[in-house]
Amino acid sequence: MNIPASLKYSRDHEWCRVEGEYAYVGITDFAQNELGDIVFVDVPTEGETLAAGDVFGSIEAVKTVSDAFMPVGGEVVEVNASIDADPSLVNKDPYGEGWMIKVKVSDTADFDALLTAEEYAALIA
Repeated sequence: MNIPASLKYSRDHEWCRVEGEYAYVGITDFAQNELGDIVFVDVPTEGETLAAGDVFGSIEAVKTVSDAFMPVGGEVVEVNASIDADPSLVNKDPYGEGWMIKVKVSDTADFDALLTAEEYAALIA
């Protein structure tokens, strides 16, 4: 299972990478593996400000649909257009090309509250 040490993780299986005042968010390798082949990602919250823990969209796989949760609070400023065209990028490269949203972070304390790679590995063990 791929769990990059440079990222932080939510208990809901989202990852978060902060770059300045922005955070990139996606689902973990564990989550995409559990969901199976992803066929559609719906993010209707672009332009909205959401709190950590709020649902920002949904992920549709062949056999199920799962909510995607904000690991940090802030404004959803961008949705990854690449996954709109090719949702399987979430399966192929969950931490790279398969990112889902870019968030303008409202409170960096949310990031500090997330799990480290070691803590996330223990959660899914």
